[in-house]
Amino acid sequence: MNCDNEREHGARVAEIKESMLADEKISDLCARFKVISEPSRLKILLALEGGELCVDHITEAVGGNQSAVSHQLKILKDNKIIKSRRNGQNVLYSVSDWHVLTMIGVAKEHLNCNE
Repeated sequence: MNCDNEREHGARVAEIKESMLADEKISDLCARFKVISEPSRLKILLALEGGELCVDHITEAVGGNQSAVSHQLKILKDNKIIKSRRNGQNVLYSVSDWHVLTMIGVAKEHLNCNE
């Protein structure tokens, strides 16, 4: 190896290797990003940021048709990002994993970054 700071970099590499997430955790994290990276699911999460909504109101807020929104809601629910509860004849959806909204918030801030 031909590196100017061999000792310093070697120590850093050892620290990185020790703190690196296990492959299973890396896969879980990638899967989470994949779920929220689909545009219609991201819109749904942004709509639910303010609180719970029924599928009709989510559909109205994000555009599209109810069938497509319902399909995306199922994916979000299957991945434990949102949850639902019955209120009479309505099913209300809300965010169950607020960490996801934090990640989205950081990404939104980054959009306005001029660096």
